Amino acid sequence: MPFDFINTHLQARQQDALLRKRHVVQHATARTITVNNKTYLNFASNDYLGFGDVAVNLNDSHALGSHSSALVTGYQAQQKALEQYLCEQFGYGAGMLFNSGFSANSSVIKALFQDKAAAQNSAIFQDKLNHASLIDGAMHSNAALVRFNHNDMNHLRSRLEKSKAQNKLIISEGVFSMDGDTAPLKELLALAKQHNAWLMIDDAHGFGALGKTGLGSCEAFITQTLPDILIITFGKAVASSGACVLGSKQFIDYMLQFNRDYTYSTAMSPLMASHTLARIKSIKTADNKRDKLNANIALFKQLAKTHNIAVMESNTAIQPIILSSVEQTLQAADKLKQQGIWLTAIRPPTVAHNTSRLRITLTAAHTEQDITQLVKHLVGAIA
Repeated sequence: MPFDFINTHLQARQQDALLRKRHVVQHATARTITVNNKTYLNFASNDYLGFGDVAVNLNDSHALGSHSSALVTGYQAQQKALEQYLCEQFGYGAGMLFNSGFSANSSVIKALFQDKAAAQNSAIFQDKLNHASLIDGAMHSNAALVRFNHNDMNHLRSRLEKSKAQNKLIISEGVFSMDGDTAPLKELLALAKQHNAWLMIDDAHGFGALGKTGLGSCEAFITQTLPDILIITFGKAVASSGACVLGSKQFIDYMLQFNRDYTYSTAMSPLMASHTLARIKSIKTADNKRDKLNANIALFKQLAKTHNIAVMESNTAIQPIILSSVEQTLQAADKLKQQGIWLTAIRPPTVAHNTSRLRITLTAAHTEQDITQLVKHLVGAIA
C-alpha cells in the first residue's frame, strides 16, 4: 500500500517512547498553565520576563494583516519603525523582519550561499548544539558544512585553519536553548577576525533577558565589534512573535534579492510590529524584572545544590536536568504533573541520544515559594 511507511514510523516512535503529542492549553501565563481544566505551575515557558501577562496599550490601532509580501505592498510604516529602532539600538545598517525565528535562521543561510559558484568556495562552521533551524539552513545551502564541538574554541580554530574556503561563516547561538549555557562571544569574534570570517549569532534566548538594558548576549559589544549577522526573535522574552535579521545595508540588500522566505511570505502584521516595538521599549527599562529573574535563577541553583540535584552548568533561565533514559525522563515529568508542576521532557531527536532531560525554564513571574515547591517535588520525581 502507498505510504505504509507513515504507520511504520509512527509505531517506531511509539515503541521508543519518542512519539510527540500536542496539549491544548486553555490559559497560560509565565507562572501558571491550565490544561484539561487543571492549573499547574508553569516551568516550561520562554516568557522569561513575564511580559506576556502585561497588556500593550497603544492609542492608535493598525491593520491586523499586511495583505501581501514585503516586496509587493506588505512593507508598511510599522515594520520599518521596528527595524529602524533595532538598528539604532545596536548600530547596524539595516534589518528585515520575519514571521518566525526558524524562517529567519534557515533562510538567511540558504540565501547567503545561493550562488553555486561562490558556495563552492565557502564553508559554514556550526556549533554542534546549534538550533535545528541553523543546521537545516546549512544543510540546504550550497556551501560546505563543518561542525565544531560545543563551545570548543580550540576545535573551531583547528577547523578554520584547515579550511581553504574563501568565504567562511561561523554560526553560534547566544544562549543555547537546550543546555542554557552561553557562547564565548569574545573568543568567537576574535577568531572570526583572525580568519577573515563572518560571525552570525542567533540570540533568541538572550534578547530581552540578558544585557544591561535587555539587548541580549551582544549588548556588551555594541561599542566594540558586533557579529556580522545578528538574529533576534520576539517569541521569548518579548512575549510576541517573529524575528529580525540585522546586518550591514549591503547584506540586507542582498537578502532582499535572494531570500525566498522573505520574498514569497506575507509580511509581518503591522499590528504585531507596532505591539512588538512597544514591548521592546518597555523591556529596555525593565531592570526590576531582569533582577527578579536573576534572583530566581540563583535561588533555584542554590536549592538544587542543597538537595543534590545535578543541574547542568547554566546561569540563564534555562536549567536542564539530564536523566539516564527517555522512559525515566517521561516518568519524572508525569510525577511532577501529578504534583501540579508542568515542565517539558526533552527527548531525541531534539537532543542527542542518552541526554534526555527535564528542561526547566524560570521566569521573573515565579515566586520564591514556586521555586521551593518545584525543587521539593523534583527530589521525589528524579529519585
